[in-house]
Amino acid sequence: MSTIPKSTFDFLNDLKKNNNRDWFQENKPRFVKENEQFISFADALLSEFSKHDNIETPTGKKSVFRIYRDVRFSKDKTPYKTHFSGSFKRATKQLRGGYYFHVEPNNSFIGGGFWGPNSKDLLRIRKEIATDASELREIISSPTFVETFGELKGDKLKSAPRGFDKTHPDLDLLQFKQFVVSKKLSNKEVLNSDFHIKVVEIFNNMRPFFDYMSAVLTTDENGIPLYE
Repeated sequence: MSTIPKSTFDFLNDLKKNNNRDWFQENKPRFVKENEQFISFADALLSEFSKHDNIETPTGKKSVFRIYRDVRFSKDKTPYKTHFSGSFKRATKQLRGGYYFHVEPNNSFIGGGFWGPNSKDLLRIRKEIATDASELREIISSPTFVETFGELKGDKLKSAPRGFDKTHPDLDLLQFKQFVVSKKLSNKEVLNSDFHIKVVEIFNNMRPFFDYMSAVLTTDENGIPLYE
């Protein structure tokens, strides 16, 4: 199945109103059915998108996240997520960036990027930006990027990162701690028969950004490849 049925939204809306274990157990057959349909959608999406990028994630099932929430360190103790979601990882050390798809009534979106770069990668990205940010700025100001994602998003520092000039002309980019993009989608778009094609199109629009980051993170400051 390459589509998201309306029954998926119906289930998630009911779950949001009844986010407790008793209700969930009573409606477990509904969850199993919707989860299986979402896995089928993820399989169709993976099959189509694998034509465009080298993906490490082997199956749709492996891409789909569990619906059970980790409430150990959260003030919100509701036990279940009120969405279905999944992600694809790019293959090999040379390709960086992750693709994310999220289906939720009135809050569906497609995302991607670098949610938690380690300190070494973050420093490498910042040094590249400090040296020459023109290529990155060209990518994130391109008509396709702006029309699809609006702007580069992610948590930012309030001031310059340690070791970088507070008056640097690219300070706005140096302050990023995450580098992510996202595109919100309407319920109508999600339920459309060509939704998986729409997602592939959005994923493909991330590629110039991902390819730039891949080039930065797989070379040293002199442009020498770090991996064979």
